[in-house]
Amino acid sequence: MSAPTELPVPDTVDVRSGPEVSDQLLSVLPLLGEWHGEGVLSGTAAGSDKDLRFGQWVRFSHDGRGFLAYDSRTWRLTDDGQVVGPDVRETGFWRPRGDGDDVELLVAGADGVLEIYVGAARSTTSWELATDVVARTPDAPEVTRAVRLYGIVEGALMYAVDRAVGGGELRPTMSARLERIR
Repeated sequence: MSAPTELPVPDTVDVRSGPEVSDQLLSVLPLLGEWHGEGVLSGTAAGSDKDLRFGQWVRFSHDGRGFLAYDSRTWRLTDDGQVVGPDVRETGFWRPRGDGDDVELLVAGADGVLEIYVGAARSTTSWELATDVVARTPDAPEVTRAVRLYGIVEGALMYAVDRAVGGGELRPTMSARLERIR
């Protein structure tokens, strides 16, 4: 028996194809799609004296149920835009809660950090989330709190992540501007 070339219940990034979009997704529906662009990793977060550039691909998809699947891959770039190699990779789920604008975000990073965020839509195209729980493997970065802001501005997905390490204050960690590719 050969392996199937497609899953029997595929995800989609498009409201016009695949399973019907759940009404539960209305507060996060503008995120649906694939996005690509560049961002900046704070030098202090990277253990450097200067900020570092990265490229990024993000996919928000659904399978008809009341959550968005989230996948993100980044790669380091030189100052002149040459790809150096892979960098931060995350996967997770955006889960709208209840009848309002409340949303949860579950994120697992390949670096060993697991984060559960709670927050809400600030408008029809922006969301603010703060960690409720942060768990780490023994060799993961010492992240203790984080805040994520996402917004769609003039058609681009923009976001900023601030993190606290140990007992420290929240500090800018990474931000990006991504254009919709699908």
